[in-house]
Amino acid sequence: MPEQNDLEAVERIRSARDQLKTEIRKVIVGQEQVVDQLLIALFSRGHCILTGVPGLAKTLLISTLSKTLSLSFKRVQFTPDLMPSDITGTEVIQENKTTGERELRFIPGPLFANVILADEINRTPPKTQAALLESMQEYQVTVAGKKHSLSLPFYVLATQNPIEQEGTYPLPEAQLDRFMFNVKIDYPSADDELEIVRRTTARDQEEPCSVLSAEDILALQQLVRRVPVGDSVIRYAMSLARFSRPGAKEAPGFINESVAWGAGPRASQFLVLGAKARALLDGRPAVTGADVRAIAHPVLRHRILPNFSAEAEGVSSDDLVARIVAIVPRAESDALADGKLPPVLGS
Repeated sequence: MPEQNDLEAVERIRSARDQLKTEIRKVIVGQEQVVDQLLIALFSRGHCILTGVPGLAKTLLISTLSKTLSLSFKRVQFTPDLMPSDITGTEVIQENKTTGERELRFIPGPLFANVILADEINRTPPKTQAALLESMQEYQVTVAGKKHSLSLPFYVLATQNPIEQEGTYPLPEAQLDRFMFNVKIDYPSADDELEIVRRTTARDQEEPCSVLSAEDILALQQLVRRVPVGDSVIRYAMSLARFSRPGAKEAPGFINESVAWGAGPRASQFLVLGAKARALLDGRPAVTGADVRAIAHPVLRHRILPNFSAEAEGVSSDDLVARIVAIVPRAESDALADGKLPPVLGS
């Protein structure tokens, strides 16, 4: 039975979610699932890629989220001529007015903020992409051999345009794997689009209010890590990742036929961590298989790579994830006994 302090903490994070969504709705119409996934990633201490065609308010959504969180926000437009020092910062020679001597001084780049919007990340060369990768993984940047720590919380939201791929530098699988979610943003519904046009053509938009401070977010991120998860749910999350690996003994036939590369252990970690955050944001102290299934697509879609044959037949990563979710046993209480679960997971 959860202790009273734990129940109060769960209620605190659920209340924070409701307040955040209320403020975001002042600016953003619809996109409820997208907002939920961004909040799950935030409280899980993960980063996101947002994929969508131009004009779907990706930049506006991210800047609005940063305002509700009282966090510093920097937007970097990734272009083919962007250099690593343009985002990490650089050292310049300045004269010390006291001693008159010249000395090196580090000028921080835009990565020294809490929320980073890496706009069209696939339009910049791999060297600059790699500089961003260090900040995401290590929460630091290295300039001229010196390490500079970044302020926490640190949250990278990168956008990709699924069209106009000419002249782009697709992120390698190893770098894609560092992003917790790949969030797909679709066109709004007819009702939502009507409301968008009304708001943006009639009056000035309402400004969102700040809900959480950086200290609040760090505390809630620690709370997510403390949520207990049963081994059966962890095994369920593992099975979703393991079923996606071609050549593995657990892999079904369609995976061996259609997948070039499957999800690694980081996918299992993010499935469990995201399920914890989703449960807490929903006001529940217990994690279930439903929480894992709810985030399976954003966690796995960029970690399962269809092969040439599958792409020629129009099979997407989302199609493969849906088939994996359909064949893995859903009832975590029955997972160990179900013959469809790989023996290695039930041992």
